[in-house]
Amino acid sequence: MLLVLTVIGCAKPPESCGDTVADALPDTAPSSDTAPSSDTAQPEQVEAVVLRGALLAGAGPLSGEVADVRLEDGVITALGSVSLEGAEVIDLDGRWLAPAFIDSHVHLSYRADAPGMLDGGVAVAVDLAAPMSSFEEDLFPLTLLRAGPMVTAIGGYPTQSWGSNGYGVECAGAEDAVAAVDGLHKAGAAVIKLPITGSAVLSEAALLEAAAAAHERGMKVASHAMSDADVALAVAVGVDVLAHTPTASLSDATVSSLSDRAVVPTLAAFGGSTTAVDNLRRLHEAGARVLYGTDFGNISTAGILSSELALMIEAGMSGDEILAAGTSDPADWWGLTGMGRIDIGSPASLLVLAEDPSAEPLTLAEPEAVWIAGVQR
Repeated sequence: MLLVLTVIGCAKPPESCGDTVADALPDTAPSSDTAPSSDTAQPEQVEAVVLRGALLAGAGPLSGEVADVRLEDGVITALGSVSLEGAEVIDLDGRWLAPAFIDSHVHLSYRADAPGMLDGGVAVAVDLAAPMSSFEEDLFPLTLLRAGPMVTAIGGYPTQSWGSNGYGVECAGAEDAVAAVDGLHKAGAAVIKLPITGSAVLSEAALLEAAAAAHERGMKVASHAMSDADVALAVAVGVDVLAHTPTASLSDATVSSLSDRAVVPTLAAFGGSTTAVDNLRRLHEAGARVLYGTDFGNISTAGILSSELALMIEAGMSGDEILAAGTSDPADWWGLTGMGRIDIGSPASLLVLAEDPSAEPLTLAEPEAVWIAGVQR
C-alpha cells in the first residue's frame, strides 16, 4: 500500500481522517493553481498508517490497554509506542479498536455482496454452500473459506428447493459421497457440508465415510440439522459444527454430546425463536464453541448484524464472549493463523468503535470506521 500525503497527523474523528490529500492539508494550504515556494514542504511518500491512542479490544497481548497500532502492507507491524516515521497518523482519541469479524455462515454466490460484507465489518467469511463455479471467484480483500456444493442424497436438501442450481451434489451412496468429498478437496474446499434434514438423507454409513474422508484431508465437516434426531445423527457420524442453532428443542443428551463441537447461531435468519435462543444458551453453557454467523443469502443484510448480536445476548453470552465468537474463536477453529486478534503479524483488519464492546456488544454492528487489509473502507 503506497499513500501520498502532505501532512502527518489528524485530530478529526476517524471517519473524516485521511480520506484524501485535501482533507489532510491545513486551511492555509495554497490552492492548486498557486505555484509552491521553494521552502514549501513537498509531499512525502507514506507507506504506513499509525492508529494512535486506541483502546484495544479482543484477543492480543495489549488487550484492554491504550496503544498505537502501526499498519504496513495490510499487516500490523508494531503495537504500543510505535515509530511514526513515514506514516499517516490517525488519532483515535481513546476510541476502541477491535478485530474485524469472521462470519462463519454465508452464501455469497446466492446473494453476491462481498463489498457489503467488508463495509459492514466482516473480513473473513465461510461460504457453506455454493456451486462449483464459486471456486473460480476472487473476492479479495474478503477472505473466503469455501465448502462448494453440499454433499447430499439423491433428491436431498437443498437440490429440490433454493439450491437446485448447483448448490448440492447428489450421491447414491458412500462411494459417491467419498468421491464428492475428494473432488471438493481438490477444488479447494476448506469444509464439507453434509445436510441431515428432510426425507432424502444419505445413510448413516455414507455420512460416516464422507465425514471420515473430509477429516483425512484436513477439512472440517458442517451440517444443516435442525431437529433433535437429526443433530444426534450429525454427532454420531462425526460432524464438527452445526451450521445453524437447531430450531427444535434439543434433549439434554444431545446438548451434552455437542460440548466439544461448534455451533453457528444464525438466530436472526430463523426468526430468533425462544426455543432456538434457549438451545444456544444450553449449548454455550455445555461448552460448545459458538462461531458468529448470519446465513447471509438467506437474509439480505451484509456485515455484522445488531439483531444477531442482540439474540446472542439474550442467549446469555457476555460482550467478551460475543467478541470472541466473531474474531479469535472462529480464527482458531477454522485454522486462520493470526486472524481475529490485534497482534504483530496479524492482518490489519480492524473496527473503530465508539464504545467498549465488552460492555456494549451492540457497538460492534455500528463501527465508526472499518479497516480491511490496511485500507479504510
